[in-house]
Amino acid sequence: MKNSRLQIILALLFSFAIQAEDDSNKEEEKKWDVNNPPGETTLATIKTTTGTWMNLDVSPDGQTIAFDLLGDIYTMPIGGGKATNITNSMAWDMQPRFSPNGKQLAFTTDQGGGDNIWTMNTDGSEQTQVTKEEFRLLNQPAWSPDGEYIIARKHFTGMRSIGAGEIWMYHKSGGSGVQLNKRPNEQKDLGEPIFMPDGKHVLYSRDATPGRYFEYSKDSNNQIYDIEAIDLAKGDIDIWVSGPGGAVRPTPSPDGKTLAFVRRVRNNSTLFLQDRESGELTPIYDNLERDMQETWAIHGVYPSFAWTPDGKEIVFYAKGEIHKINVKDKQVANIPFAVEDTRKISKAVKVNIDPAPEEFKAKMLRWLQKSPDGKQAIFQALGYIYTVKLPDGKPQRLTKQTKDFEFYPRFSQDGKSIVYTTWNDENLGTIQISNLSGKSKQITKKPGHYINPALSANNKTVVYEAIGGGYLTSPLYSQDTGVFVIDVKSGETTLVDKNGSDPFFAGDSDRVFYSTSDQSGEVITTQL
Repeated sequence: MKNSRLQIILALLFSFAIQAEDDSNKEEEKKWDVNNPPGETTLATIKTTTGTWMNLDVSPDGQTIAFDLLGDIYTMPIGGGKATNITNSMAWDMQPRFSPNGKQLAFTTDQGGGDNIWTMNTDGSEQTQVTKEEFRLLNQPAWSPDGEYIIARKHFTGMRSIGAGEIWMYHKSGGSGVQLNKRPNEQKDLGEPIFMPDGKHVLYSRDATPGRYFEYSKDSNNQIYDIEAIDLAKGDIDIWVSGPGGAVRPTPSPDGKTLAFVRRVRNNSTLFLQDRESGELTPIYDNLERDMQETWAIHGVYPSFAWTPDGKEIVFYAKGEIHKINVKDKQVANIPFAVEDTRKISKAVKVNIDPAPEEFKAKMLRWLQKSPDGKQAIFQALGYIYTVKLPDGKPQRLTKQTKDFEFYPRFSQDGKSIVYTTWNDENLGTIQISNLSGKSKQITKKPGHYINPALSANNKTVVYEAIGGGYLTSPLYSQDTGVFVIDVKSGETTLVDKNGSDPFFAGDSDRVFYSTSDQSGEVITTQL
């Protein structure tokens, strides 16, 4: 009987374990679906004949244009007309590139949770993820001439969120990829990769400005970007196009004899051709959309454009429309398109927040200090100094004044006084001493930029730092900086050291300790 009961109990425990494992697996399966997020959605109608910042490509047979618009990818006949949405999802799909055989498109999408490279048939079917990065995300795909590999820009963030790019190559079936070049540092970008038609070189644009740090609003009349080439056999990197106005979005002709690119000429982003044999540069169109050389261009400095297979025309985006230009006579024609579509839009999550409640919890307590007898504490929050009886008293303002902000409170060594500084953008700063009831006395005679005050043991002297202003605060009264002591009664000051920080009295009233930079490694003290 006991054995039967034991068997029943074990069977029940085993079934519960299986059920728990099944529930756990179900929880793991509940992954976020970018294309089917939870929550309320609505449909927005789109009817347009113009677009913004549209990347495009021309099919190898010259019959079809693929382009991106508002996060979906469309195709249409080379002559224009009604565009067909081939991705049609809530994911953000962009940067389509035809495979050399014209049967597939490589593209960038975040449908897996972040930007990665995917492929699909030209009708949008069989969408397959190629890269599977979760942190170093990828964009700007381009096919190798044999159709076996895809190159893309991989994004690396550093101390600043802007980060920098590298060119990586992946087999079309996936894998971890091969690094083709290394980012110059953590802030200078490179991207817009593309193969030369013979497959021997990979071209890309690079921020070639001097220094280690990225800066906005650089002078585009000088060179910002250049176009560089990786020799895939040797690994050598050479500059192919440089000079005033920079050079971005390299796009070689089908025969590889001509390189189209974008350069800034004064205020105009201009389409140029470079003859690869002679190096001659020829501007052919100066009414492009403004490129992004002065700012950050993770997804490309200019939208991708493409040659027609016969090498006679370039199809490109500018000023909201798709155009084609004859490279011989420079005649430009519009390629009209029409999009009639819908977009599923998730309802924005809104939280009602009172911007000025009567009471709220302070999230940061500064200069928190316990009194020498341990019965109370002081701190600064929201610009004022508070005292609180320990262990569970209610915080109270030390003073009742509201014309100045209060900073850097510190108890005297006997715990009967509090020294602190004030600040007012118009009147600048002071040093004050208050009793525990909030009755304060100003001990400085002139305004200044005062921080880190501390009372001596006999309460007759205060040591403090005087710093300079001029960046976010007033530049006035910034000449005399350093560590000073001030007589509480007379207000007379004495310089201790022109350098130093965090001064304090230790034990008696005759010696000040403070931190300073000294290559000798010796401890520095000053006898008063």
